[in-house]
Amino acid sequence: MVLQATLMLFGSFFVMLLAGVPISAGIGIASVITAIMSGMDPAIFALTAAQRCFSGVDSFSLLALPFFSLGGNIMNKGGIAKRLVRLARLLVGWMPGYLAATNVLANMFFGAVSGSSVAATSAMGSIMSPLEKDEGYDPNYSAAVNICSAPTGILIPPSGPLILYSITAGGVSVAALFMGGYLTGLLLGLSVAVLAIYLAVKKGYKSSQVKEEASTLKILVDAVPSLLAVIIVMGGILGGIFTATEAGVVMCLYCGLLAVLYREMNFKTFYDLLADTMKSSATILFLIAASSIMSYVMSYSGIPAAISSALMSISSNRYVILLIMNVFLLIMGMFLDLTPAVLIFTPIFLPIARSVGMSDVHFGLMLITNLGIGSVTPPVGSCLFVGCGVGHVKIEGVTKYIVPIFAAMVVALFLITYIPAISLLVPYLCGLVPSMWW
Repeated sequence: MVLQATLMLFGSFFVMLLAGVPISAGIGIASVITAIMSGMDPAIFALTAAQRCFSGVDSFSLLALPFFSLGGNIMNKGGIAKRLVRLARLLVGWMPGYLAATNVLANMFFGAVSGSSVAATSAMGSIMSPLEKDEGYDPNYSAAVNICSAPTGILIPPSGPLILYSITAGGVSVAALFMGGYLTGLLLGLSVAVLAIYLAVKKGYKSSQVKEEASTLKILVDAVPSLLAVIIVMGGILGGIFTATEAGVVMCLYCGLLAVLYREMNFKTFYDLLADTMKSSATILFLIAASSIMSYVMSYSGIPAAISSALMSISSNRYVILLIMNVFLLIMGMFLDLTPAVLIFTPIFLPIARSVGMSDVHFGLMLITNLGIGSVTPPVGSCLFVGCGVGHVKIEGVTKYIVPIFAAMVVALFLITYIPAISLLVPYLCGLVPSMWW
């Protein structure tokens, strides 16, 4: 019965995905089909589903997502991204293929302030692509580096996906997840940078010959207000001054003030930003509501427990179980966007991770890293499509560069998975988790 429900739920869901049905609608329809075919009373299920939808989005913590999304959009259009790029070029201009290294570092800076990999892909791609083209870089190489370095933005806090995981997992400490994201994000960014520089050396790209018109001091001074957003947000959360949701409001106000001071955003641009944020937030909330129904159906059918038992029957070795989980999530990340994947797979795999001694914080960072890597792979990778669009290149041309960088990112993923201290050292030093080991 459980196997039948599992096949029916996920089988019908993937059939609808292949048919082009929107993900949120596919989740809801698959849940309804499975519930009815499993013998649930339609009237009771309809009432319960409505309650689950409402309770799924009735969360003060969820308000953080639209605020951080708006803050990232303001940074993109308000002149903040350009100042971060100039700082990054100043720091890594001595490297071979310095513009690629600049792209990686700028994505890490931008991610540290915006928390959005798609926003980072768009902002940095639109700025870096013309510069790299002028210096003779292969556009496919440039786009691949931009695409693969963008997921650092969902690990280095503040991070919308980490907040979403915290809510889905039942209230895991956002502060602990944020602090754990620093080393994991740095490791992922370093893995991309190493491969990017190696490829740059092979292609003969040189270090910077650009003479900056502005002095080093001016570049640093211009970038400080942008980077100060991280200190304000994280300092406020860790100091107990405000919650993660309130931090999102503070970030929007601060970034809006910077955009006004930089005079790079008008009322029309701001209106468009609000409209884009409203659309993306509505999409996420609809996904959460639909996923709440799926979670209920999975619990009723006993699917998470069955999957856990099946994994445990394969091996009792935690390393083997984590390997299987990672391979499965890497494959699923190729077909699902990050948000629905977090909502679907957290309730399935978190109990398994707990059973092998993995902390909720460590699992969350492993999950988000894994699904972030999925955002650079076809056929559904959001960063891939945005990066190809702003870089004016085709997916087939970018793929030959993405493959080796993807391999380096997977190595970083397994280091994060099997060395808990990478995820837990900083939260442990901050007193947010009891241990940094298994």
